[in-house]
Amino acid sequence: MKLGCYTGILLLPLALGACSITPSSTTYTTTQAGTMQEVKFGTVIGLRNVMIREDNAETGKVAGGVIGGVAGNDIGEGKGQVIGSVAGAVIGGTVGMALDRSIQSKQGVEITVRLEDNRTVAIAQLADERFIIGDQVKVLTSQDGKARITH
Repeated sequence: MKLGCYTGILLLPLALGACSITPSSTTYTTTQAGTMQEVKFGTVIGLRNVMIREDNAETGKVAGGVIGGVAGNDIGEGKGQVIGSVAGAVIGGTVGMALDRSIQSKQGVEITVRLEDNRTVAIAQLADERFIIGDQVKVLTSQDGKARITH
């Protein structure tokens, strides 16, 4: 089995990891659906573009390391093969980690809201709903402290 076969097999977890759902103002997970949330009303007073990156992005690093190790194994013979495997694993892991970060980073927005009780809060979420300063919005907060802003 050559590198091409290994690559296809080992990239599968990376492809599957890229399909995870990131919370947003318009998407609920099955765990979130049907749970009671506290609702507060307020006005958008600030907006800032941010990137949202998933915390558990390890798939690319592992897959890249294995693929790099297999590729490096094909270089040289004897001790050179071992050195090639180690070097390939390190390089592959670094490349895989960078790829994973780019796949699992999404455009977000930090929304600052002045609530009706004059408190000010800021929440970062996916930029899947358009907000402008002055919008009247709802701040939905679940019992675990997670919040989202919607119209």
